[in-house]
Parts: sequence; structure tokens; C-alpha cells
Amino acid sequence: MVAVPAQDDLRRVLDDDGKPLPGSKVPNIPEDTLQRIFDTMMLVRIMDDRMMRLQRQGRLGFYMKAIGEEASHFAVAPLRNSDWIFPSYREQGAWFWRGYSIQNFIDQLFGNVDDPVKGRQMPVHHSANWLNLVSISSPVGTQIPQAVGAAYAAKVLGKDDVSMVYFGEGTSSTGEFHVGMNFAGVWKAPCIFLCRNNGWAISVPSSTQTAAKTFAAKAVGYGMPGIRVDGNDLLAVWQVASEAIERARAGDGPTLIEALTYRVQGHSSSDDPSVYRDPKEPEIWEKKDPINRFRAYLRHRDLWNEGWENEISERYNQEITDALAASDAKSAPAIETMFDDVYEELPWHLREQRAYLMSQARSKNPHHHG
Repeated sequence: MVAVPAQDDLRRVLDDDGKPLPGSKVPNIPEDTLQRIFDTMMLVRIMDDRMMRLQRQGRLGFYMKAIGEEASHFAVAPLRNSDWIFPSYREQGAWFWRGYSIQNFIDQLFGNVDDPVKGRQMPVHHSANWLNLVSISSPVGTQIPQAVGAAYAAKVLGKDDVSMVYFGEGTSSTGEFHVGMNFAGVWKAPCIFLCRNNGWAISVPSSTQTAAKTFAAKAVGYGMPGIRVDGNDLLAVWQVASEAIERARAGDGPTLIEALTYRVQGHSSSDDPSVYRDPKEPEIWEKKDPINRFRAYLRHRDLWNEGWENEISERYNQEITDALAASDAKSAPAIETMFDDVYEELPWHLREQRAYLMSQARSKNPHHHG
């Protein structure tokens, strides 16, 4: 059983019932921004539920849910659009917040002709260069040195843009984490490292990842501050992210944020958590559900009512249904597109290979999606 860690150094603003804690400083967030965040959190949960059901029906090859971790996605909310985000594969809210559409999301899952990455990545591995969202990769940690490099490049170019990189606590065991953190510390790269500590790296508990008391404690070795935050407290996540972004933008260097949250369900559609963890363990965390807490906060401020939430649910369910119907009518990407985007100008040997491929007989298979 994974115990809920001690609260002493954990930044919190809201209690489990969505009320500001005595003595806590509530961040000044515009009311329409608060409502937009709630709206987007609802979209993440609705999308996750719908897509996992499709996966279980055999219509979708793979999926990863973020249930219980949605508040951590909105560390991106205080960023500017010119800032760069290097996500892991469980930050759906960051994509939707930035402007990635429901249709983009579903087209990518099915790898159709309108998939922004042309069917080259497995489902849930998005890329949106027009939104400064760098592509997701399956090997954990690859995005960390990339984020540091982009942050350092902004500094060299004299821009005050920052990078934010997401990863799970299991990723702190990789070489990429150590190299990236060390480089960022030495070069004062304007990079925010956001570690989602959800208790499990697939089937491996946090206790086998590190001998340090916390993941945030690792920051001191790289010459940067490390902050622990209640990752299910939307206001606290906003607060610590804003502070780290301001610090990076001012030229004061990187910050490591450890967002304490919990993966309520399996790692992915391929994982059965019942074989490796106590089935009672998620119950502690269900009481700390980030959407319930944020909803309660909005209700205390008269920014939420049931009719509005029902309207959000109906609207997003309909948009998802429409996007799925549109996707079903789309063909797969043209086979010759596999040669695109490799080089700026296609070299002779790839032109030759493409011509050979296009000269082959084609099967008349009407089914575009497996």
C-alpha cells in the first residue's frame, strides 16, 4: 500500500472539499480562465471515458487515461503561446488548452489522412508544431534534454520564452533526466521540469525508483529549487507553475516541480493494475479527485452550476460523436507520404524507392482502419 506522504512541505491552497486552507494565498486567476480550465478538465475526463470504451470494443488499438491527474495538466495554463511544451503521454488537458481540437485528437488516434502526424505514431502520441507542442515519444525521458535545449536556445537568441517539460516519477531513473537537469542548472536554462508523481511507473512503485525522501529533493544537486505541490489542487498547481515561469523568464534559471497525484486506473489500455497493487489503494485518492475539488471551489465562488456542467457534457459528447463519424469516413494517409518530411529535398535513392513502391499493384481493400 502506498501511503499518502506527509503534508509538511507540500504546497496546497484548497482542502479536499475545495475550500481555501487557512493562511493560504489564493492565486488571482480571472473568473473566465477558471471556468475555461474546468470546461477543459471535463473534456479530458469525457474523452478518456469515451476512448477507453472504444479501445475495449476493439475499435482503437491503444489508449492512456489521465483520470485523477487532470489538475497537473494545467501547469501550462499560465504559459504564453510562444512558450514551448514538451509533454509526456498523459497530459491531454495541455493539448486541449493550447488549441488542439477534438477532431485533431481523434484523427491522430485513428491515423487517418487528417492525422497531424500522418499515421506515423501509435495512438496518443500527438504532435502539434503550430501550437509549440513537441511530439510525444514512447521512450520515457527523451523530451527532457530536448526541452532544456529549446529553453537554452531561447536564452541564446535573447528571447524570454520558456520551456515546460512533463514526465512521470519513473523517468527520474533515466539518464536523460540527470543530463537534462544538470545542463539546465549549469546553463540557467529557462526550463520548468514538471514531475507527475502518480505513485507508479507502470507496475513499479515509487519506493523502488529513488532512495531520496522526495523527487523534489533531487533539485538541490543540480543547483535549482525543488517544490512539492498537491498535484490534485488546481490552484496550487497554477501558483507554483506561475512562480517557476516568472523565475525562468526573469533569467533566474530552472525549477523542478514534483506534483503529487495518483494514477487511479491502469498505466494504459494494455495494463491490469490489480495484479500488482492493493485494490483498496485508489480509494484514498478518489476522495482527492481534482475535478471534484475544483468544482467545489467554483461552486463556493458562484462560478459553477449543474446546468452549466450538463451543457459542457452534452456539448463535448456530441463533438466527440461527430469527430468519430468524420474520422470513420476518412481514408488512410496516401502511402507515398511515408517519404515526406525526411529531408527538405528528397534525395535520389528515396525518389527511386518511392517510384518502385508506386509501381506495385494495389489491393482493393475498402477498410482503412484496422
